[in-house]
Amino acid sequence: MELLGQLGIIPDAVLPPDINEDPHKGELPRPYCARIAREKAAAVAGGCDDIILCADTTVALGRRIMGKPRDAGQAAEFLLALGGRRHTVITAIAVRRGDKVWSREVESAVKMKRLSDNELNAYLASNDWQGKAGGYAIQGMAAAFIPWISGSFSAIMGLPVAETAALLATAGYPVWKGDL
Repeated sequence: MELLGQLGIIPDAVLPPDINEDPHKGELPRPYCARIAREKAAAVAGGCDDIILCADTTVALGRRIMGKPRDAGQAAEFLLALGGRRHTVITAIAVRRGDKVWSREVESAVKMKRLSDNELNAYLASNDWQGKAGGYAIQGMAAAFIPWISGSFSAIMGLPVAETAALLATAGYPVWKGDL
């Protein structure tokens, strides 16, 4: 919502789709992320003129998909694996209007520093890892752990603003005031 607000967009409704987000056997991170965004867009009910916007963010360490950790133990596992290494954050967006779907994936490279026991335990205790791909959110406390990124900051946050604006405009949504 905050990122859509940067475009001056306030959604009429926020309807979380109920889909299975488990990766298929052997599925690679980018195709996985794109599939989940498209499936979310297909799962949301809407009229033929409604514009549905869905996104999914995946953290990938090589071919390994690091989804939302199920508990603090898995969050710690993810954060320790990411520490001191570069990884990829993929955010896929899908815009649906009627039967037409437009989609795009944005990849960014992120480096996380190695976390001390103190940092790791404080972060886990904050619960900021909950519901976050890879167990962290760059817009939260974990920003202190990220010394370098290459790509789209807003995509790492969960919605690539420039690409979203372009897809919404393509779908006929008046993103810019002059489009009204």
